[in-house]
Amino acid sequence: MKNTMKLIIAAIIGIFMVACGNTGEEKVSKVYVGTNAEFAPFEYLEDGKTVGFDMDLMDAISKEIGIEIEIKDMAFDGLLPALQAKKIDMIIAGMTATEERKKAVNFSETYYKANQVIITAEDSEDIANFDGLKGKKVGVILGFTGDVIVSEIEGVEAKKYNAGYAAIMDLKEGKIDAVVLDGEPAKNFVKNNEGIKITSAEGEKEEYAMAVSKDNEELLAKINIALTTLKGNGTYDKLLKKWF
Repeated sequence: MKNTMKLIIAAIIGIFMVACGNTGEEKVSKVYVGTNAEFAPFEYLEDGKTVGFDMDLMDAISKEIGIEIEIKDMAFDGLLPALQAKKIDMIIAGMTATEERKKAVNFSETYYKANQVIITAEDSEDIANFDGLKGKKVGVILGFTGDVIVSEIEGVEAKKYNAGYAAIMDLKEGKIDAVVLDGEPAKNFVKNNEGIKITSAEGEKEEYAMAVSKDNEELLAKINIALTTLKGNGTYDKLLKKWF
């Protein structure tokens, strides 16, 4: 009788443990998302919260694939090292999927196409294109595409900044002659700062994508599927209209 009772109790405990185990597997996992909140309208701080197009898109993706996300704000040039060191699980930060970066991480499908532009003082007339930057002091954001482009132009004195607003302030004060920056953030700075303009010159087109580590193919696949779904059901277009 005692042995029978022990078997019954063991069976009940086993069923309970299996049930608890299944519940545990259904729990939402947390994904740490690295960004640089200095890139309005893609990501920026508002009342202490990181907001913007990228943040809304990431929120929609997280709901689509059933994950909890936690945003980690850090310097742009620290994002890839943090991902490789597994301090974060992915990056969404208006990051261009360059061939050089692809050697270190995997990128999702493109979620936005942009281009580099030149910001100058409103009364400036001698910088009509990128060749006009030769012999000038040009502000760039450390690690951004503009940093790479300007560094390849001979005769340019590049001044590197950690944040776009710092470069814009120096431009307004006449400490530098121009700033090279991605198109949408540039428009945002010009809109909110008197005395500066965007020249008609445009650089090469570039594609923004989300980055994940080389060994996280499962997360990458889920992101791509979610992105396709959001583009197909109209959510992506609604976010474009909201932010641009």
